[in-house]
Amino acid sequence: MPIAQLISPQALDLKKDQPGLVILDCRFALEDPDYGQRSYSEGHIAGSSFVDLERDLSGIVIKGVTGRHPLPEPADLIQRLQALGISTDSEVVLYDDGPGAFAARAWWLLAWLGKRDGVFILDGGLKAWHAAGLPLSLDAPSSTPGDFTGAADASMLLSAEQLQKRLDQPALTLLDARALPRFKGEVEPIDPVAGHIPGAQCAAFTDNLGSDGRFLSPEQLKQRFAAKLGNRSPNDLVAYCGSGVTACHNLFALCLAGYPLGSLYAGSWSEWINDPARGVAKGE
Repeated sequence: MPIAQLISPQALDLKKDQPGLVILDCRFALEDPDYGQRSYSEGHIAGSSFVDLERDLSGIVIKGVTGRHPLPEPADLIQRLQALGISTDSEVVLYDDGPGAFAARAWWLLAWLGKRDGVFILDGGLKAWHAAGLPLSLDAPSSTPGDFTGAADASMLLSAEQLQKRLDQPALTLLDARALPRFKGEVEPIDPVAGHIPGAQCAAFTDNLGSDGRFLSPEQLKQRFAAKLGNRSPNDLVAYCGSGVTACHNLFALCLAGYPLGSLYAGSWSEWINDPARGVAKGE
């Protein structure tokens, strides 16, 4: 079974009452941290539970040391996933109401802990759900604790120090998931330093989607990332973004295209710039 899987609104509607299915609402807004919980309380897919990017899917921010969304402690995350009803054999569906970045972060975290089968992202998210004419619910989910156990896979990660040592290696493909103006350093609405990691290529995560907000076909995604890889091996690909969230969208899309799961520099730009000795590039 492939590690990256999509599910359509219609298919989810048919199976949303299936025993063992766990649906997670991952809505979030950087500019309004309470947006996700508030939106969930105003209506959500029936049976879904809410997970918050900063409280559930991130760890403690240490100013001047970590990025804006450091990874959670594995034990804490496992405990939270169990409380949400996830067991080793559960099917899990993840959604948000944007381009899928927060759902992709949850997907990556589950894969990091070893949950790689039966995890789906709702293709098109809540916008596609609404477009299909499907209803929302105000009811709280009923679930019993799950028995999921896992262990963090260190091979999926690269630290800032490890990345810095690899920047001069010609085999490296370093993809930045932020939009081109931020990558070029023309604007920086969030972090105190503008630009990108030297040697990176801009691979805006939103370009993984069509105009309808759904993922491009595997063939289209393959073509997109083949142009970024050139003659280099996909096994040497590293993804990053502003804080380790939207990079997961690129990693998911790469897997949809049939590539192996690349490495994540989880601290990303917001961690990289904490050390003035690390290089900063601007422009294309």
